[in-house]
Amino acid sequence: MSVFGSLLQSRKFWLMIVDVVVSVATYFVAKYVAPEVAKDVMFMIAALQPVVIALIVGIAVEDAAVKSNGGVIREAECAGKCQ
Repeated sequence: MSVFGSLLQSRKFWLMIVDVVVSVATYFVAKYVAPEVAKDVMFMIAALQPVVIALIVGIAVEDAAVKSNGGVIREAECAGKCQ
């Protein structure tokens, strides 16, 4: 698989893209709507952004564990969800 193809299948990549889109949307919301609404929207984005970052880090740790294990996921870890 090409580098570009694996990038498009990366969960971390798509979470980062969603985070960037939400951040850009927040900029425009803050610029063009009432200050009260902008304040609320910015609070919600600020509250959710650490969750997205934690999710990306968690996926990276999981990927690193799989790579350090030789690319093998033990059956106990996937709880019947692995193919």
